[in-house]
Amino acid sequence: MGDPTRLTDVTVRALTERMASSDPVPGGGSAAALAGAMGAALVAMVAELTIGRPEYAEVEVLVRELAIDARRQADALLDLAQEDAVAYDAVVRARRLPKDSLAEREVRAAALRGAMVGAADVPLRTAGVAAEVLDLAQRIAPIGNRNAVSDAGVAAQLAAAALRGAILNVRINLPYLPAGEPLHDTAITEITRLEVLAGEREQAAMAAVDERLRAT
Repeated sequence: MGDPTRLTDVTVRALTERMASSDPVPGGGSAAALAGAMGAALVAMVAELTIGRPEYAEVEVLVRELAIDARRQADALLDLAQEDAVAYDAVVRARRLPKDSLAEREVRAAALRGAMVGAADVPLRTAGVAAEVLDLAQRIAPIGNRNAVSDAGVAAQLAAAALRGAILNVRINLPYLPAGEPLHDTAITEITRLEVLAGEREQAAMAAVDERLRAT
């Protein structure tokens, strides 16, 4: 079973080694959230490299707001990376419950139903936060420090990957939700909305990045 140590408390090497092991926890959902957190951190970095520079004085107030939002979203995604690991660990534990007797099968089925709801809900929330990070990257790309515009582009790419990766984790868990679970229908609607947003925001961000790179 997964190491109980929080993902944010281990080194990058230890984290990648855990992901490379046969233990399914942490998995793709946590990886998506961590990618989004790195994207948010890069947005904050671009903002910090912009603040206080005279040539960007006109946008400083906005850039400061973007920096605050980016740090907030990075923290949220780090928490979601841990939540995803806990949620899927609950699925693994439920699947390993005994199922020899009718009573055991009923207990196992109930545990699995509850765990699958969590396993779909957490990545859905991750996708939502990643969409916000992608919006931040789109907004910082045309106004942030020109020398860090490539970092804004990487932020957008990481946020888009986080969003799409999280959606994959929602989709794989939806068929296992209990009958009548409201999350099933709301998740499908939200996935569709987020996929459209991802395409629009990523395209806008990368267009701004490309324009500024060609102007250098």
